[in-house]
Amino acid sequence: MAEITRQGVLLPTATPPEGTQVVNDRCLIRTQDGHCLVIVSGIVLSQYALGDHMAEAYAMVSLVERGWADQNDVARAFGCSVRTLRRHQRRFEDGGLPALGHVSGYPKGRRRLQASRKRLIHSLKAEGHSNREIARRVGVSEMAVRKLLRCMGWREKGPEQKLLPFDNDQDANSNLSAPSTSGPRVLSENTPVDANPNLSPFSSSGPEDPLPFSLDTDPAERSIDRLMAHLGLLDDAAPLFRSGTDVPRAGVLLALPALLQSGVFDCAREVYGSIGPAFYGLRTSILALLLMALLRIKRPEGLKEHSPQDLGRVLGLDRAPEVKTLRRKLARLAAFGRAVQFGRTLAERRIAVRGEALGFLYVDGHIRVYHGRHDLPKAHVARMRLSMPATTDYWVNDPAGDPLFVVTAEANAGLVKMLPVVLAEVRSLVGERRTTVIFDRGGYSPELFQKLIGDGFDILTYRKGRFPRVSRKRFQKHRAVIERREVRYLLADHGVLLLGGKLRLRQVTCLSGDNKHQTPILTSRRDLSAVEVAYRMFERWRQENFFKYLREEYALDALVEYSVVPDNPAREVPNPAWAALEAKLRQAQDELRRLQAEYGFEALVNIENERPTMRGFKIAQGKLGNTIWGAMKRVATLEARRAAVPKRVPVEDVVTGCVVKLAPERKHITNLLKMVAYQAESDVLRLVAPHYRRAEDEGRTLVQSALASCADLEVTEHELRVAIAPLSSPHRTRAVAALCEELNRSDCRFPGSRLRLRYSIRGGP
Repeated sequence: MAEITRQGVLLPTATPPEGTQVVNDRCLIRTQDGHCLVIVSGIVLSQYALGDHMAEAYAMVSLVERGWADQNDVARAFGCSVRTLRRHQRRFEDGGLPALGHVSGYPKGRRRLQASRKRLIHSLKAEGHSNREIARRVGVSEMAVRKLLRCMGWREKGPEQKLLPFDNDQDANSNLSAPSTSGPRVLSENTPVDANPNLSPFSSSGPEDPLPFSLDTDPAERSIDRLMAHLGLLDDAAPLFRSGTDVPRAGVLLALPALLQSGVFDCAREVYGSIGPAFYGLRTSILALLLMALLRIKRPEGLKEHSPQDLGRVLGLDRAPEVKTLRRKLARLAAFGRAVQFGRTLAERRIAVRGEALGFLYVDGHIRVYHGRHDLPKAHVARMRLSMPATTDYWVNDPAGDPLFVVTAEANAGLVKMLPVVLAEVRSLVGERRTTVIFDRGGYSPELFQKLIGDGFDILTYRKGRFPRVSRKRFQKHRAVIERREVRYLLADHGVLLLGGKLRLRQVTCLSGDNKHQTPILTSRRDLSAVEVAYRMFERWRQENFFKYLREEYALDALVEYSVVPDNPAREVPNPAWAALEAKLRQAQDELRRLQAEYGFEALVNIENERPTMRGFKIAQGKLGNTIWGAMKRVATLEARRAAVPKRVPVEDVVTGCVVKLAPERKHITNLLKMVAYQAESDVLRLVAPHYRRAEDEGRTLVQSALASCADLEVTEHELRVAIAPLSSPHRTRAVAALCEELNRSDCRFPGSRLRLRYSIRGGP
């Protein structure tokens, strides 16, 4: 006992100071003077005033997500339940830090503002009006305007940001362990940023587009910015470049002017606002996904095969986001549920740039085959000649074959059903302008044609089914030059009546295949020449080539996630019981026809000298006759059974378990970003085509090679100079040099900075 007493004196039990709450062996919470400090391994993780519920919730979420403490310990230390902590985590994943500041759901009794009213408030605020003036014009309170702007992600120019309330700048610099500079960096718009042009507070687009700040001076070491993001003080990392030679894949920067012209960054900021405090924020994540697509890194898992440091130098970071990080960013974007709105905004931007060239639109469905374990609706895959579980996307392409927007069909609905849905979206985008819609035989329906023409659309499609062949004498040779291409056809042009004479259309028939095969084309356009009708219809293969190109080069069919969401259980599907009876009935009818044919053959070869009467023939063939009567009875029984079974039933009566479909949001986002990347590639191809003789056949190969090539980077005070390495042959290098001159005229800047991009060929003049 005396020994134990001596040990107790030598090793006294440590008691925590007053106001200290221990979370676990490395985390504790200290409360003093109305403030609370969350300390991890001796380092202050967060500091907030007592009563600041949003900061307290963020501290709880940070402890759990970083793995410093489990949910039970954190909930016990903060005096709440584990369920409350999980609710905070879900809110932070869905809406970031602002979502922790208020309860979920819409306040009861409060009137919801219309979408048009929200757009009006956003536009008035963008014009610089005060909240009071906006409230007066809209007819609501100033408080309602402030809350709405906060929900929409509007950010006012805030005060100077600091890490902790230190007494002086010297203590702050010493605690941050930042390298010394020629003067203190103060995050204020009135203080010039020293020695780095990337750190300008605003871009050239105006005061409404604030640029991210940085406290780092070495582009290869961004530890302070990462700490700022971890503490919730940074929404996106500023791009900082360093000069270097032979930077791998830096040629992809050639696509930046086209990406900026597409407005993808502005649209993403308008739709999503922010994805919360992060080093890899919204702009960086979108740019990384776009450059990945252009570099043929087809899915996030492909990043494992590339150096994060090399890709980071192209992004202006110390390292590019890795697989888990990028998948987390996609999940965060999908949680907003705004992929359709994002696609519509991108389409509006594209139409504003190329609206005059959208007189013809191609519509077709693309089937993405599914090989997983979930029970999904089947669709006929033409390239495989099979019916397989799949999801159908309907794409709208412009006359050049470039995509405009995409719509995912419910339960693989056919083109006849989806055309009104797709064209309603087209009408909202292009306005009341008359547009010609071109599609294949999958959308053939005279009733649909009549409706579309009444809605102000012109149609152009193949005629389906049997049709009277046109006399060879009516065909004439036609020759024309359309879009700098010479075309020759044998065509016959005449009118046809459908729906019993209610619908009158124009039919242009093309003769091909040694003057034997006739291809009828139906259209409501009477102002076009016959040769242009045939040319526009046959150019529908541009869309088929687009699908093939995106499958092979961009992995369009690849799954982005394996999760599913509930589907409509009342959706009607073919009844398997009816299909089984139909199969048995067809088999019985085939057997009956076989027996009847055998009976007829026996009657044909009957020897009249042996059986001169029908009575004698029936007696001789009595066994066969009884078999026929039995087969007829079986057919009648099966027809009665089939009539009693419904042909279509709700899908919940057919599927075992829950009715599900693939989660659409994340896949839709990646489809849109791949669409933007393809558009940028097409825009670059159009610029290089006049300088490359074989652009029609090898243009995309040339662009792909240029984007994947290495380059030298040189950073000056106001420019980022990109010197592309010479390509495999002189004529290809000259074409890329001409492309560089075209791009330099655009005078664009790297996203998130004020560095103007300047392109050249390494070793050139």
